[in-house]
Amino acid sequence: MQRKICVITSSRADYGLLRLILKGINTDSDFILQLVATGMHLSSKYGDTCQEILTDGFVIDIKIDTLVGENDARGVSESIGLGVSKFAAALEELRPDLVLVLGDRFEIFAAVIAAHVALIPVAHIHGGELTEGAIDDAFRHSITKMSQLHFVSTQEYANRVIQLGEQPGSVFVTGGLGVDAISQLELLSKSELESILNFKFGEKNLLITFHPVTLELASADKQINELLAALDKLPDINYIFTSPNADPGSNHIGQAIEKFVATHENSSFFSSLGQLNYFSCIQFVDGVVGNSSSGILEIPTFRKGTINVGDRQQGRVQAKSVINCEPDVESILNAIKVLYSAEFMDRLGSSISPYGAEGASNIILRIIKNLTFPIEIKKLFHDLAISEK
Repeated sequence: MQRKICVITSSRADYGLLRLILKGINTDSDFILQLVATGMHLSSKYGDTCQEILTDGFVIDIKIDTLVGENDARGVSESIGLGVSKFAAALEELRPDLVLVLGDRFEIFAAVIAAHVALIPVAHIHGGELTEGAIDDAFRHSITKMSQLHFVSTQEYANRVIQLGEQPGSVFVTGGLGVDAISQLELLSKSELESILNFKFGEKNLLITFHPVTLELASADKQINELLAALDKLPDINYIFTSPNADPGSNHIGQAIEKFVATHENSSFFSSLGQLNYFSCIQFVDGVVGNSSSGILEIPTFRKGTINVGDRQQGRVQAKSVINCEPDVESILNAIKVLYSAEFMDRLGSSISPYGAEGASNIILRIIKNLTFPIEIKKLFHDLAISEK
């Protein structure tokens, strides 16, 4: 009997990581792939990335538009409420045997609430991680508590999921999906990329992605202004900016970046590079700057430097290629100086990603294929105090 696996994707970021799993499910005769697109995929502001899904040959079964109004606290709360309602209707129509989600976005949180109430089992990828400067931290741990299966990227994260009360037998260390995504792509040459992006790489180049620090809303404007002020002092470097995600404070960040790019010929802004262009860019830049999870999870695989600004990603396991700095002009300039130093370049040669080698997608697919359906919804809380006696 074929089992219906419903995969929910909310952004360019999680889709790129899920692509190989989607292909594996779609080509396995034991499964029926159900694909739901939501969140930033459906917004022209973020690049209309549904088109990328269709170009890859997938069928989107249902599109669920949840983004409403401004990207402020009220707008996000309204989006979550709307998402729960719309996902409830979608899951009633699709009736999947398993819902598969990745990460910590509020759109995914809404989908999992609906699945939990509908007694549909959930498999969660990349749980157990920490992002202490973002509201996503609470969403991620809440998703863990509503999920029956957990695919985590490191043993440290597995321990944290178990600490949250999940049974050890439901937690699988698979490595990070970003490594798989990189290994499977045929990256573009510099000339191809320059032609596509209409951007000329210089002697020095940095890629910038800065998201709102959602637990410090009062400082969002200040932090992006500090970052841009630092970059303004380094006119000999070319900058490629990608857009912030749809969190409270993102509008202010996007407007500040667009204003900066308009007055700096050494800068370009892209609402969505797409995974191929993004990873191709990494080949030809000297490092990445900002507070995106990609700088922690994926960039180390390229043995390129990451300047991690502020505490949005605080708590994640990091490679030696990550330079942490405060969100102020002096700290950012010092970090960029370190990145271009001979000592740091030597360190990159021996840097190893803590998120493993390729193969995470195949591990996840194999585990799903060997599951016994229907999956038991009820869970016993794994109490560490009791289990250690």
